[in-house]
Amino acid sequence: MPEKKTIEKARKAKRAGKASTTQAGEFVHEEIRKVRRGEHGVRSPEQAIAIGLSKARRAGVDLPPPEKGKAKERTRKSAEYAYEAGQGERETRRQPRVSRAVSRVLKEEPKSTASRAALSEHAKRATSRRSPTERSAAAEKAAQTKGPAVRSAAAKKAARTKGPAGRSTAAKKAARTRSRRAS
Repeated sequence: MPEKKTIEKARKAKRAGKASTTQAGEFVHEEIRKVRRGEHGVRSPEQAIAIGLSKARRAGVDLPPPEKGKAKERTRKSAEYAYEAGQGERETRRQPRVSRAVSRVLKEEPKSTASRAALSEHAKRATSRRSPTERSAAAEKAAQTKGPAVRSAAAKKAARTKGPAGRSTAAKKAARTRSRRAS
């Protein structure tokens, strides 16, 4: 069962018009916090993310299951079930024995899989699967949704923390972006 605070944050994100993935992110954060606190463990960062997404779907976040071919059939079926349950299209059945078994197994799993280093590795792996064009498009979209004030603050922080070599690279990149926008 998700914490009340998490559901509130997700609802707030929905009211602000944020994407369903942003709303689901709150549930993923909660799951990572639980692992770090030692409530249970996970086999990998992906498992923590999967548990969080499942909780989000069950809580009613409009996050459809993956399409055919994007994930394993078993994963897709599970996501479909959680999504339908969250949308009120399906009555959930309680399975206390299964629930206890899952809890017992998760308690035995390592907690280090939700560490900062493990999540960083996961992010690098996930990024390496995307093409440079996709990454660039995602970065541009993120920059647009930030707004000028936050974008400016981020640029100033980057200038402060990157060092001389990083600053020169950042300046060149900013010049390219400005010229692209101008044309």
